[in-house]
Amino acid sequence: MSKIEAEVRISTQELRDDIPFFTKTLQMRLDTIFPADDPTVAVFSGHGLRVRVEKGAPVGPVTLRLLCDDPDVLANGARQLTAPNGTLVEIDDLNPPMMMPVTQHSFVVRRLADQAPWVIGRAGMHYRDLIPDRLGGSIIASHIRIPDGGPVPDMVHYHTVGFQLIFCYKGWVDLVYEDQGEAFRLEAGNCVIQPPEIRHRVLYASDNIEVIEIGVPAEHVTTIDHDMELPNGPANPERLFQGQKFVHHKAENATWAPFRIPGLQSRDTTIAAHTADVAGVHVIRKSDGEITTTKHDADILFTFVMEGTLRLEGDGQDPHELSPGDAFVIPPGMMTRYADPSDELELLEVSLPGAFATR
Repeated sequence: MSKIEAEVRISTQELRDDIPFFTKTLQMRLDTIFPADDPTVAVFSGHGLRVRVEKGAPVGPVTLRLLCDDPDVLANGARQLTAPNGTLVEIDDLNPPMMMPVTQHSFVVRRLADQAPWVIGRAGMHYRDLIPDRLGGSIIASHIRIPDGGPVPDMVHYHTVGFQLIFCYKGWVDLVYEDQGEAFRLEAGNCVIQPPEIRHRVLYASDNIEVIEIGVPAEHVTTIDHDMELPNGPANPERLFQGQKFVHHKAENATWAPFRIPGLQSRDTTIAAHTADVAGVHVIRKSDGEITTTKHDADILFTFVMEGTLRLEGDGQDPHELSPGDAFVIPPGMMTRYADPSDELELLEVSLPGAFATR
């Protein structure tokens, strides 16, 4: 028999105001929320009822949503109906497939000095968007901070993603992951990948913790797991999550080697090897020799300036003087040069896929 769940959709003007009302006042539990950086949809359950609170949903008749693993078993395959009393009925997939949008390539420069707004997102964390156009929805890159250290009001949860990176830029944060043993501390300069749907929880953060988070695709669902407790037993580091292994890269154990661009060197986080080349992550520094003009054929090439300065020169573009906190995306086929790098230059580069050509 097909599995069917029902939920009622309610419109809201500001979801942040509704979350404490439904969870604390009404004592319902939060099941899913998205997107993480600026939530617009949250689903609550309790007292025999499942409620979907959606920012900007049409105001009017109540919408009853029926979620089925086989939507065609109801109403002869119809997906939208109206009951005689005016109730709107939507029939949808219980577990919709993750959609990977086609990348809309563009040259993007996001400067910290431009004072892009910090938005309060999931679990009270502050988000700054590093790729405003999201390249057509294919990727989200967020600069995340928690101003006040201490326990983080997080729950065991997972993300329906194709790839997700957490790079600790400043401070430290305590994390725990499914099948990865006891909680551990993610230090500045280190990173983890969160394979698709791995359960995890943020436990404790230092004052002024800052991380860079990359998610593919840009909009993905965060689901609360109310049943799993972490840690969940002995570590199983070889476990694959949809073809990807968990990685905790530590800078102290890394090896520096010549980078794909002459004049630079990098430490490989081994993320490409553990994701079957879904993505690659490098930390880059200045080396000996002249930095040449290059182009690449990666689908997505994102870079964040962690330390030092450089002048980004791009074909047909005005030069950009970049400093810590700035980020940029170079589209495939565009000639660029990292000019006049300072001695302390340190960049974080994320590519999709992990293996690509540079010329």
